Amino acid sequence: MPFTRRDLLKAAGIAALPLPSGVGPMSFPRRAPLKILFIGGTGFIGPHMVRDALGRGHQVTLFNRGRTNPGLFPEVEKLVGDRDGGLGVLKGRAWDAVIDTSGYIPRVVRDSIELLKNSVRRYVFISTGDVYASFSRIGIDEDEPLDVLDDPKSEDASKHYGAFKAICERSVREVYPGRHTILRPGWIIGPGDTNDISAYWPMRIDRGGEVLAPGTPTDPTQYIDARDLGRFMIKSIETDINGTFNMVGPGSPLTWAEFLYGIRAVTSADVRFTWVDADFLAEQKVLPWTDLPVWWPPRDDYRQPPMFEPGGKGFAQISGKRALAAGLAFRPLAETARDIIDEFKSRPKDPAKRPSPFGLPADREAAALAAWHQRKG
Repeated sequence: MPFTRRDLLKAAGIAALPLPSGVGPMSFPRRAPLKILFIGGTGFIGPHMVRDALGRGHQVTLFNRGRTNPGLFPEVEKLVGDRDGGLGVLKGRAWDAVIDTSGYIPRVVRDSIELLKNSVRRYVFISTGDVYASFSRIGIDEDEPLDVLDDPKSEDASKHYGAFKAICERSVREVYPGRHTILRPGWIIGPGDTNDISAYWPMRIDRGGEVLAPGTPTDPTQYIDARDLGRFMIKSIETDINGTFNMVGPGSPLTWAEFLYGIRAVTSADVRFTWVDADFLAEQKVLPWTDLPVWWPPRDDYRQPPMFEPGGKGFAQISGKRALAAGLAFRPLAETARDIIDEFKSRPKDPAKRPSPFGLPADREAAALAAWHQRKG
């Protein structure tokens, strides 16, 4: 998730969890080619969705500022504009559906919603699991109370990310009653993640040696592969799936031991995991989410600045039953981890690229491990 916690399945024999019977990338009936407008579509998650739509035979239009990966998808129509005051190029056009991958500021999102309300049949909005007011309860579902904006004049999405998304959701429902799909993903991972949130654990484990494993082996975790998110999104358009859905996986509870050993199963590296207590990591200023992506201790009393929002014992134990019932399916962790490693290693080396803000540098990991061993005697 961008700004605060944005911005993998079972180990060895556990890692390759089978998909439900009959479920696969093309397991739902094809629909006549649809015209789909993507607002955004060229960052991390967007290209996976565009490829899925094109693979299903749909006609795609991309609307964005033309700054991120402008060379992607030369075969599709591209409309250059700015959703903040530069929507004119969309006027007079019609699509079967719009997929809004880049909506953060309520005022800006409302503009596109209003402009397209009479020319688009279905509005698909990518929201976030951060919309919930509290994560103190395990198994929260889509009807849980949402975060409330405490500064109506602010447009700082890094500070009010969850509350802003909740307001955007409300606007979508108001303008598109009965013809909206709102998706609330947690951690989104997969190949193509330029923030390297996805790559941290696969690449760290592939490097081998002693790996700092956070918390306890039984700490829960949840994630979704960007390609599984995209597949469900296209399905929601083709089959008119209406409503709001938590997009969290896998389909059954996953622990951190299963997550880490599941990744280890796809590498040949000599790896050993050392589990380090959450409170000790806080003392060492090793941060969840940023230094250790995807991890947050399952406790209501864990507070560690500079996080914008507290976690809670229910943060990585959100209910995904509604999406599963609607047909959401997950690929095995082994596939996700292997694809992340392969894509990361295939990237051209760019010495000018800034280091990712996510992931624990090797020297800090070594120092934290040394301090932990000294503490344990």
